[in-house]
Amino acid sequence: MSLPTVLLTHTLPPDWIASLTGRVQAITGPADATCLDPAFEPYLSTAEGVLCLLTIPVCHDLLERMPNLRVVSNMAVGYDNIDVPFCTARGIPVGNTPGVLTEATADLTLALLLAAARCLPQASLDAREGRWSTWRPAGWLGTDLNGATLGIIGMGKIGKAVAERARGFGMKILYSDEIARPEVESALGAVRFPFDVILRQSDFISLHAPLTEATRKVINASTLRLMKTTAILINAARGPMVDTTALVHALQEGWIAAAALDVTDPEPLPSCHPLYSLPNCLIVPHIGSATGNVRRRMAEMACENLLAGLENRPLPYCVNPEIYTHPRR
Repeated sequence: MSLPTVLLTHTLPPDWIASLTGRVQAITGPADATCLDPAFEPYLSTAEGVLCLLTIPVCHDLLERMPNLRVVSNMAVGYDNIDVPFCTARGIPVGNTPGVLTEATADLTLALLLAAARCLPQASLDAREGRWSTWRPAGWLGTDLNGATLGIIGMGKIGKAVAERARGFGMKILYSDEIARPEVESALGAVRFPFDVILRQSDFISLHAPLTEATRKVINASTLRLMKTTAILINAARGPMVDTTALVHALQEGWIAAAALDVTDPEPLPSCHPLYSLPNCLIVPHIGSATGNVRRRMAEMACENLLAGLENRPLPYCVNPEIYTHPRR
């Protein structure tokens, strides 16, 4: 019996995907792919599975050209790159990798917050380029975390993990979420407020909500104007939650003090983009989950989902489980 053909949109370390050995015929794209490799074209009509990254759109048009597709496995927590409704209509399960990157992303969020609060990028650059001539009492002044207010937008698993860390620095926690989180309120003293109140009262705003139509460009010219002029924005969620053009204006014109971004819109942000030239903007290349243990586990979970779908078993981490109550088309 021939092995099922699957498309791996990116090259991954062999030991991360060892479970696929001898069980699939893998057609693999380059490690740095930013779009679907054209070399996959001859295999679209026969491929039964796709293991992709968040950067590769699995859109309606692509799915239409894959009549034998049985499973889509995303090596990411998010899945806004996949046309999930169309997959559901086709009876195709879609998998993701939830939970595994919560702690690493929360760590990175605090690293961004601290770096921006204490002006670390500019201070490091000044030291390296010879502008550190002596200890200056008024040089490289940052912002205290102890006693400051952190507004968390989206109090899910990552938001909660960030709140736990922030409390260790003596920060007051406010949050905005569709539902109340009494366990977080009782454990951390967090207080739930409407979104606009959070923006007005917080010294730091950290985004941790999923990307939906409601959250797309939720940080825009109007909402940036509501924030304190001393506020710092952190985004370790999804780039399109922030209107990039509005953020440039906000940082240039002093609407807010600074921003620290793990994600951008577009992503990757072109090297000539004006955000890179601003000393009050720190940008890192989507490294929230970038620890060896986390990235390996994400790949393993994606393989588990892929193999389950190919073997007609329920995906262990499925984003559209309703497909199991409906027959395939």
